[in-house]
Amino acid sequence: MTEIKPFNSTEYMNHISLDCVIFGFNNNELKVLLLHLKYSKENTLPGGFLKYDETLEQAAQRIVKERTGLDNLFLKQFKVFSDPERSRSNKAVMDGIIAGTIPDPSFFENRFITVGFYALVDFLKVKPTPDFYSDHCDWVSLNTELSMLLDHKQIIQEAIVTLRLQLNQQPIGLKLLPEKFTMPELQKLYETILGRDLDRRNFQRKMLNYNILDKLQERKTGGAHKSPYLYSFNVERYQEALKDGLSGIW
Repeated sequence: MTEIKPFNSTEYMNHISLDCVIFGFNNNELKVLLLHLKYSKENTLPGGFLKYDETLEQAAQRIVKERTGLDNLFLKQFKVFSDPERSRSNKAVMDGIIAGTIPDPSFFENRFITVGFYALVDFLKVKPTPDFYSDHCDWVSLNTELSMLLDHKQIIQEAIVTLRLQLNQQPIGLKLLPEKFTMPELQKLYETILGRDLDRRNFQRKMLNYNILDKLQERKTGGAHKSPYLYSFNVERYQEALKDGLSGIW
């Protein structure tokens, strides 16, 4: 089990934080990984601060690995959140001070500009791990109404908007789906992200035209008599599509 270390503010830069929206896809639902704070009713995104000797990208990879146990993930910076009022009154800090769990409250009372990253992960491979200030770390459906810390609800919504835009420019699914999947399962992923239904024939034609899928000679078992064929992503062509982009609008 990963050791959960106390926070030491002297290791980190003032005024810069990171918040990571970690997406997973399970049972035809897009879910996000959230922390529940120990001494507050608030839920929060996995986040943290920038060490003096690391880049923002390295900090985001570190934070996501600490919460999921995974590394080398698809991780993308999507927006900076700089509202002067966003961290002016942090209820969780006050709750922590009262509980005696924050040794250096002056650090947390600073104004923080936060950089948003989103990650796409394999739901089944994640080992949700809380941090020092949270009692548990769980996958939560995007449709669940929760009390969220600061502007974290807005950060999630902005991540979803960015993810939808990515569908028009780059492929989605390599980290969210199992190694083998059906075309209906891939379509359901796209529909879940977009929030609307897609025409089955048009979807299949478009995905096959992208040339990032390999059709396998096996079908999905346990279904109807005419079980759908299984597909897998051609990783080399998928990576090329991530670099070169795709054409077309969903």
